[in-house]
Amino acid sequence: MTILDVDGLTVRYDVRDGPLHSVNGVSFTIDDGVNYALSGESASGKSTTAKAILGLLPDTATIESGTVEFEGRDLRALTPAERQDLLWEEIAFIPQTAIDALDPMMTVGAQIRQAVQTHRDVSDRNANRRAQELFETVGLDPVRVEDYPHQFSDGMRQRVVIAMALALDPKLIIADEPTTGLDVVVQDKIIDNILQIQEETDSSLLLITHDLSVIAETCDELSILYGGTVMEQGSVESVLLNPSNPYTMGLKSAYPSLADGDDALVSIPGKPPSPDWTPTGCAFEPRCPFASETCETTRPALEKLPYRNQRVACHHAERATRMRDEADEASTWGGAVDGERPEDGETLLEVAGLKKWYEREESLLGRVPIDGVSPTVTGFTNSLRDWYDRRGDVLREVLGSDDSHVKAVDGVSLSVSRGEILGVVGESGCGKSTLGETLALLEEPTAGEVTFDGRPYEYYRDEDTQTFRQRLQIIFQNPYDSLNPRMTVKQLVKEPLTIHGYRTDDKEAAVRETLERVGLAPAERYFDAYPNELSGGQRQRVAIARALVIDPDLLICDEPASMLDVSLQAEVLNLLRELANTEGIGVLYISHDLASLTQIADRMAIMYLGRFVERGRTDRIITDPKHPYTESLLAAVPKTDPRGRRDRVRLSGDPADITGPNVGCRFAPRCPRASDRCLTEEPELGAWTDDRHEAACFHPAEDRDSAGRTPIDEPLEVE
Repeated sequence: MTILDVDGLTVRYDVRDGPLHSVNGVSFTIDDGVNYALSGESASGKSTTAKAILGLLPDTATIESGTVEFEGRDLRALTPAERQDLLWEEIAFIPQTAIDALDPMMTVGAQIRQAVQTHRDVSDRNANRRAQELFETVGLDPVRVEDYPHQFSDGMRQRVVIAMALALDPKLIIADEPTTGLDVVVQDKIIDNILQIQEETDSSLLLITHDLSVIAETCDELSILYGGTVMEQGSVESVLLNPSNPYTMGLKSAYPSLADGDDALVSIPGKPPSPDWTPTGCAFEPRCPFASETCETTRPALEKLPYRNQRVACHHAERATRMRDEADEASTWGGAVDGERPEDGETLLEVAGLKKWYEREESLLGRVPIDGVSPTVTGFTNSLRDWYDRRGDVLREVLGSDDSHVKAVDGVSLSVSRGEILGVVGESGCGKSTLGETLALLEEPTAGEVTFDGRPYEYYRDEDTQTFRQRLQIIFQNPYDSLNPRMTVKQLVKEPLTIHGYRTDDKEAAVRETLERVGLAPAERYFDAYPNELSGGQRQRVAIARALVIDPDLLICDEPASMLDVSLQAEVLNLLRELANTEGIGVLYISHDLASLTQIADRMAIMYLGRFVERGRTDRIITDPKHPYTESLLAAVPKTDPRGRRDRVRLSGDPADITGPNVGCRFAPRCPRASDRCLTEEPELGAWTDDRHEAACFHPAEDRDSAGRTPIDEPLEVE
């Protein structure tokens, strides 16, 4: 039985500069009990399609044509009251950013009760019981239903939103990028949650995501969207194993795999079409390496392939096998990385025993951003912070005089050489971002030694901060946060030259050279553009250009590609690898994405609760992990092959408290191999091989089969 039928959907946005068509004739059906995915790059029309189904389009948007039916009912014909009843009772929505979907002034339990009591005539007691049941269903402690959103981690908040969506046992769940930006362990929990709940409730799923690996592990059918049109659709197995549209091939080849080694990632050149552009032929033709004259002049129809549950819009589908072979090579898309990886260069950055601790009271007032750590008390207004500055002794007396610290970074040692990329990996809250900010002198170290190019940290802090800022640059996760929206690209890239008085003879030439160096060529095309007029990948390239224009020796990259589509992510990663190879720039790359780092990092350090638990060459860590935490991160990486079965690793609980004294191994409360010694003694990094592969573990995995798996007699806890 068909539960959702979308036919010929066309959506127009009316803006000041004229109409924009975001969705252009999208059609698909979802049968009862089927998990369906909409995938594609940003601006492909995925989210607009979901909003049109839900009736959540903004006032500037209009559905020009097409039908949307749910169990035979025309959703476009519903009154606002009928739609409100339907959306909670039978269709539920899980948004991308949970914190934006939750009222910060209400407890999460009150918000779930409100959803239930708006649609059902139940008592407060029964509504509260339902909220507790839902917490148990999504793996949260029912005791915490009266906590506020800010008291939960990102992954927990996402589970709260899932609980709200399930409050009335809907028949269809629409999830818009529910795991984007989450680390692999939390993502694994969220996906596992959704699948378990679906099995129990027998509901269907419409998943909006650009992550093909998540689709491979959760969905039965999918549509690949580009420029608001369907390029390919069918069963997940058919489309992902035998893609017949070059766009699908490019997306699949761009996805990083642990097995790919240090091969260059595929990056689809160019950018998606603007909604105000009406193609005369195939929408993907300007970016397609296999395009012909026919593709330029004639729009391909979406046609069924013989002998397969698959439809494709491509003039050259009969050549799909040959195109697939060529599409696997980065050179086909013009994305090969220049230069050879350099041999060991001189050491640029050397760190020994670095600590960054925060006073608990400082953390309580939310004064210091700590990577992924939710303050115990938040929401204080500026006036209360000012009051605390004047009357802090009173608050200390109320809260107690415990002088314990938040140990965001707690004894980290590392080095980065010229031309080398060191990857730092770990879950949210492990201290990665705090480490990067401390090394960039944006935070004052609590203890430890930092040496940059032979000089101690104190020299740059006290004597020559200007030189330090020029030679060491940091690139943040979100370019929107680091680019002034009121400045053009030319102004943004020129600004560091003015600040540092660098290349004063010809700043415009320096801006042009740098923009073209990061792939924005010809540079003049981008000079007068504002950040909002660029794609995500282009904005991140501008942020990188700002860092490079003053010729730094070292880049600290804090998750600069985690929020990007897979193709744009590949673009940024390839660029950093090329800069390291050809310019000799050292790179410290912070990420929660192990698979991506395997493509570019020479060495890797695994971080957990402020400390490194494993460190060594990337290939050794991937093929022969020694620490159980590293094994759990590797096991949580999803695969793009829908035929494969991956044992899900469920680490018990969340990371431990990082305040107060440390007793035993920090990972012991979640470790499946913990012994009595682990609970009482903290292990130090120790070498297990003769090639600087180190692990902080009393029970490292040493005996493995040829595939690098843990022996059956000592497995990780899996489901």
